[in-house]
Amino acid sequence: MKEATGELNMTVVTVVAIAAILAFFYLVIWPTIRSSLSLTTACSSSGGQQMTFNDSDGQKSIECGNGSCKDEKTGTSKVCKDNSNNGGAAGGGN
Repeated sequence: MKEATGELNMTVVTVVAIAAILAFFYLVIWPTIRSSLSLTTACSSSGGQQMTFNDSDGQKSIECGNGSCKDEKTGTSKVCKDNSNNGGAAGGGN
């Protein structure tokens, strides 16, 4: 009977540890990843030009212009590559 109680205690500890790791990921790491993905998507959509990008769930908007995008909610920003000017660098051989 003692062994069964010990195994039950270890199972409870394991379940609590997994729940703590999932909560940490969801509350701390996921918002950072999501913000980065939103900024990257906004930069891709704007091509470095002036525009307002609304997130897919409509919870935040990202302002883009002058070659960068800024998330007003978190204050993070990202420099965007201007896709409209390639500079004629499309490779070709002789």
